[in-house]
Amino acid sequence: MSQQLIDKVNARYMRKDNPDFTIGDTVDVSVRIIEGDKERTQVFSGVVMGRRGSGMSEMFTVRRIVNNEGVERTFPLHSPKVSGINVTRGGKVRRAKLYYLRKRVGKSTRLKDTERHVSGVEQPAARPAAAVQSGQTGQKA
Repeated sequence: MSQQLIDKVNARYMRKDNPDFTIGDTVDVSVRIIEGDKERTQVFSGVVMGRRGSGMSEMFTVRRIVNNEGVERTFPLHSPKVSGINVTRGGKVRRAKLYYLRKRVGKSTRLKDTERHVSGVEQPAARPAAAVQSGQTGQKA
C-alpha cells in the first residue's frame, strides 16, 4: 500500500519530455541558475559518461573539457532545475560507464559516431540507386 502511494506521488513529478539518450551521446543540458532575484539558463554540453538510478532518483553524468581540465557534472533527470536536454551527437560505446575517458587526453577522447536517434542534426544524403548499381562512386580515378 505505501509503495503504491509513493509511486503515485513520484509519477506526478516525473518529466515526460526528456529525450531518449544513452551513454556516449553528446548532449546540451540547459540548467536554470538563480543568482539573487534573477534567473538565467546556462548550457552545459559534453559526453554522457553514465546513468544510474531509476524513477525519480535517476541521474546522469556529463563530462566536458574546459581550459584543458576535465569537468564532470551529475544531473538529476527529473529535476525542475534542468530545463532541457538536447542530444547533439550520438556515440557508439560498448560500456555502461565511461570512466576510462578520465585518463585520456586530446583526440583519444573521441567516440565513434552513430546516426541513430539524433534529432536536430541533418543526416547525410544517400547516394542515388543508379550510381550504386553502375559502380560510380563520384570519385575521380
